[in-house]
Amino acid sequence: MLLRFSKMSGAGNDFIVVDNMKRTIRLKESEIRALCTRRTGIGADGFILVEPSETYDFSMRYFNADGKPGSMCGNGGRCAAFFSRTAGITGDTCSFQANGSRYDAWVTGVERVKLKMTEPDTFRDDIHANGLNCHFVNTGSPHTIIYTGELETFNVHDTGYAVRNNNSLFPEGTNVNFLQVTGPDSLSVRTFERGVEAETLACGTGAVAAALMSYRLGKVSSTSVSVTVKSGDVLKVEFSEDMREVFLSGPAKVVYTGTVSVT
Repeated sequence: MLLRFSKMSGAGNDFIVVDNMKRTIRLKESEIRALCTRRTGIGADGFILVEPSETYDFSMRYFNADGKPGSMCGNGGRCAAFFSRTAGITGDTCSFQANGSRYDAWVTGVERVKLKMTEPDTFRDDIHANGLNCHFVNTGSPHTIIYTGELETFNVHDTGYAVRNNNSLFPEGTNVNFLQVTGPDSLSVRTFERGVEAETLACGTGAVAAALMSYRLGKVSSTSVSVTVKSGDVLKVEFSEDMREVFLSGPAKVVYTGTVSVT
């Protein structure tokens, strides 16, 4: 089978995005994993199928780089919205379904997309994991938060791997975010992502988790927080004071398009 795809980047999170509005594409876990594998495949943090929806403009089906179905990906959702606009599926505004929830998105400028997130839940404070003081919140995906004053030199991979696989505290696994507060309305974040099993250049739901937890703990004072990610890009997280309405904004672009043979 010859598969047409777009390689996309959302603030450094990279995805393989495919138009499956005719529902003709069915890939095995091993095939998705091979496509996402760097050096021998296209290479990506995740794989996205844009599919029809009876209720919304489209449905986003997301797979982690390991080929397994994933939970919500904020940057992936923003890329899916931008892709749907470029493919003529939607206009500048759209609504779509992902993991049973509704998301609304707006293309707000040149290669820039704003996404309304679901309401966060399961806030947990003062968790002690692997000798570290952690916090937790679910923003569509599970996220553990760890604060540090030495973000640039922090061993994100080893510590992230250990916390992500702490099955006694996180039986379903967790993404792990390392944060440094850089101002009253700004953060820097590095993320170890579950399903990729490595540090990624950005994480949308992680940026949201970082901003909300920092506001909850009084570490930032604004409800509009700039989050600098590993790629150097800045994601904007805006939310109501009760943190029930949350928006994620940032860059999203098509890096290249192509075809690949899947056998």
